[in-house]
Parts: sequence; C-alpha cells; structure tokens
Amino acid sequence: METRLKTFLSLCETLNYRKTAELVNLTQPAVTKQIQSLQEEYGVKLFEYVGRALSITEQGLLVKQFAQSQFYNEAELLQLLGRAEQKVLRLGATKSIGDSVLDAYLQKYLEDERHNLSLTVANTTKLFSLLENSELDFIVVEGLFEKKKYDFRLLRRERFVGICAKDHPFAGKTIPFEALKTQNLFLREPGSGTRNIFERELESHGYDLSLFKRVTVLSSFQPLKKLVSNGLGISFVYQSIADSNENPGCFTLENMTSEHEFTIVWLKHTTASHYVDAFFKEKDSTPVEC
Repeated sequence: METRLKTFLSLCETLNYRKTAELVNLTQPAVTKQIQSLQEEYGVKLFEYVGRALSITEQGLLVKQFAQSQFYNEAELLQLLGRAEQKVLRLGATKSIGDSVLDAYLQKYLEDERHNLSLTVANTTKLFSLLENSELDFIVVEGLFEKKKYDFRLLRRERFVGICAKDHPFAGKTIPFEALKTQNLFLREPGSGTRNIFERELESHGYDLSLFKRVTVLSSFQPLKKLVSNGLGISFVYQSIADSNENPGCFTLENMTSEHEFTIVWLKHTTASHYVDAFFKEKDSTPVEC
C-alpha cells in the first residue's frame, strides 16, 4: 500500500500530526508533506482545523473509506500469493451476539479441519474501530450504524425485552415507561449496542437514565442477569440473552420497538464477503440491498 495512504490512515486515527509522525516513524514536516501531496493529487482538502482541533473533511472520509479497503485487499492478496501465514478468519461480535447467537455457526465452520478462526467479543464502538483498521474481516453487531459506509447483510431480527426477577411485579406484563421511576437499572457500558438501543428508546419517549432510582454499569451479561434474577434491579436485553443460563422473568414496555436487527458488516469493496459467505452460508442469511 502506498506510504502516503498509510500515513493518511494514521492521521485519521490520531487527528494529531505529532502522534502520527511517531506512529509512522517520520518527522512531523514529512507527515505534513505527504498529506499535502495527497490533497494536491486529489484536488480536495482532507483535513481542516475547527478551532484548535484537527478534523477530517467529508472528502477526507471518502478517501479514508477507499484507503481502508485498499489496505485490507492488499493484505488478502499477500496471503493468496503465499507471502503471509495461513488465513485465520477474524470475526468480531458484540456480547449479545457472541455470547448466545453464533454457537451453531462456530460449530459448523470449525467442523472443517481446514478452517480456523479468531473471535473477538467487544462492544460496538470497539468492533467498528477494529474493522476499520483491518484487524477483523467482518463483524456482527446489533442496532443502528452508518450503513452507507459499509457493506452489510441482515443475519436476523431479535426481540428486545425487559428482564426482572420471576417474582417481580413487572414479570409477564407490559408496563408504561413511568413505572420505571422506582426501579434500579443494570446497564451495559457506553459503546455497547444494548445500551445505545435502550437510551434511544428512552429519548424517543422524553426520558433519560435519570428516570431510574439507581443505574449500575456492568460490562458482562453474566453478573447482570444474576443480580436481576436475585431481585436487585431490572435490565433490558435481547431475547436470546434472556433465555440463556440464568432464566429471569421478562416484561415489555408500552410502545417500545419490539425487534432490532443483528447485522453482518464488512468494509466496502473488499473480498471479505467471501468469508461472510463461508461462515454463514448463503442460505443462512437474508441479503439486504446496501
């Protein structure tokens, strides 16, 4: 991959010329010269200062998308030419999906002795960062994302439900948002898909997290479900999470969006779609026009 584009991608990540120079082992003036050279060649401004903060322009975002795809495809070419180690499928998934949805696919894929993979389970924000840095071939995420920036395919739709102790007054019922005021809420960390979805639901009904008596943040579903099952609070998760291991009571909120998408995502204009097909098989997923 052209050196200038590698420098450009580093600057996209750091938005700091000094830090980029350290990352790519160049002087700061050399980094500046490379970026200026790209801007002259493409005839557009790639970065601009807003106050003292460096930001990427709309044209710069287009170049970033192209450069990320080129970086990924070049690594794939080197692998095919035998200049890299044997391919290991690099898959990423959010915790909701990695902990409960992919088991059958993993089993089927690894039954073939020629296949190997590495699964990264992280929150949505982290997964997109890894994907854009070509550290993952594709990711499986929940909820909304900038679809125009990626190629994607719908895996399935999943119910989003409230969970509580089986003897909780909410169990088995549909309740109004106002009833949440007396409740302790267990919530995933910022950047997680389930948290983003729930906060959007609250906002669409004129509320935020201050509605709750207490909010406790947990980055793992296992302690979250156990605490909920023991009656210490409520939470909101996908049905597959509610049905696994600790089996709490479930409830729904009035006028809350009942289903959300689980989506397979990869970089545009890359060969990663072949790995998506090999892992999920065409018959197991529903194409979506991108």
